[in-house]
Amino acid sequence: MNKQEKNEVIDILKDKFSQYNNFYLTNTESLTVEQVGKLRRICFDKKVEMKVAKNTLIRKALEQLDSARFEGTFDSLNGVTALLFSENPKEPALIISSFRKEINTERPVLKAAFIDGDVFVGDNQLNTLKELKSKADLVGEIIGMLQSPAKNVISALNAGGKLASLVKALEERAQ
Repeated sequence: MNKQEKNEVIDILKDKFSQYNNFYLTNTESLTVEQVGKLRRICFDKKVEMKVAKNTLIRKALEQLDSARFEGTFDSLNGVTALLFSENPKEPALIISSFRKEINTERPVLKAAFIDGDVFVGDNQLNTLKELKSKADLVGEIIGMLQSPAKNVISALNAGGKLASLVKALEERAQ
C-alpha cells in the first residue's frame, strides 16, 4: 500500500468517525472467511457498518480528528481490528453477543467502544453496552416522569370538582 492509498483510507476513516458518534473496535482474528461474511451480512441488515483497517491508519485518522477525545481507544489498537459504526449505541453489542451464541465462539472480542464521548474498554463491558438505553428511550422516560405529577394534580382537581358538585347537590336536597 503506497502513501496515497494510505491517505485515502485515512480520509475514509475520518469521514466515518465524523459521521458516527458510536463505534466499536473488535478483534475478529481466527474467524473463518465464511463467519466474517455472515457477521458482515448481520451488520448490514441491522444498519451497522463494518470496516477492517490497519491499526496505524485507524490511529492516524483518530489523531487527525481529535487526539485527546479518542485517546482512550489507542491502547486497544492491536491485532486484527474490525470497526463497527452505528447510530444506535447498543446495536453492535447486541450483534456481537448474538453472533457469539449463534456460532458458539468467543469471537469477535470487544476491544473498546466509543459511545458519545465515553470509552468502554475490554470484552467485559459487552453486557454493560447491551443494557444501554437509546436517546429516544431516555427522553421518553423523562417525559413520563414529568407528566406523572401533572396527571396526579389534574386528577385531584377533577376529583375536587366532583366533590364540590356532590356537596352542592346534597345541600340543595337538604333545602
